[in-house]
Amino acid sequence: MGMLSFEQKYRVRGGTLLGGDLFDFWVGNFYCGFFGVTTIFFAALGTALIVYGASMGDTWNIWQISINPPSISYGFAIAPMEEGGLWQIITLCAIGAFVSWALRQVEISRKLGMGLHIPIAFSFAILAYLSLVLIRPVLMGAWGYGFPYGIITHLDWVSNVGYQHLAFHYNPAHMIAITFFFTNCFALAMHGSLILAVTNPSDGGAIKTAEHENSFFRDNIGYSIGALGIHRLGMFLAVSAAFWSAVCIVISGPFWQGSWIAWWDWWLEMPIWSFPFAG
Repeated sequence: MGMLSFEQKYRVRGGTLLGGDLFDFWVGNFYCGFFGVTTIFFAALGTALIVYGASMGDTWNIWQISINPPSISYGFAIAPMEEGGLWQIITLCAIGAFVSWALRQVEISRKLGMGLHIPIAFSFAILAYLSLVLIRPVLMGAWGYGFPYGIITHLDWVSNVGYQHLAFHYNPAHMIAITFFFTNCFALAMHGSLILAVTNPSDGGAIKTAEHENSFFRDNIGYSIGALGIHRLGMFLAVSAAFWSAVCIVISGPFWQGSWIAWWDWWLEMPIWSFPFAG
């Protein structure tokens, strides 16, 4: 109840980007807004089209349902619905829903009088999606290079793209992205476990304070980044992971067609390896 009364303070008019006061209201705990309406519209339409696409297939097995992109032979043309046109419309709906949600977050941030770090961070997740269905296909010359909307077929697409470059984990941008993903998971897991430790004491124990958190890390690793710092670090690591994951797929095909193992030949060809060394 305390949290609900706290929220009331921020349920004020204004801060909208489009629509003025028309959609400037709340439904329970959820802010509507013009972009909330467009989010619901695009998400509902895209979901309905996926179900429609599944009905045109030969199975209702959720693992095998797949909405495939058009053939590469169509290039950038609008394909018939049964031959990839449905994928094109669903992709537009997905982009509309994701961008609308980010803009809705902008409006909420403006109402709260806070920075735009939340919609900016979410925009990097949108970038990672766009790199797969828009940026890379455009650079490759056809919508057919996008990935299919299906569980098994999507995994097959990822595997096939990896094998096209023989060993995708040798992609330098992929290495950087994975490093950021794992580091982010590790850092926030330590943060979360510490918060649980200090706020869930044993029976009869006192809840610890922020100074106990700082002392724990100072005693164990010699440094405490602080309560605000850990969240800034988490955002940096997460945004970096999304950015480099987008880079790793965009450069695979449009800018490098061969094996990623062969890309590292530059290291073996450095002059330093041919320098004469005194015995």
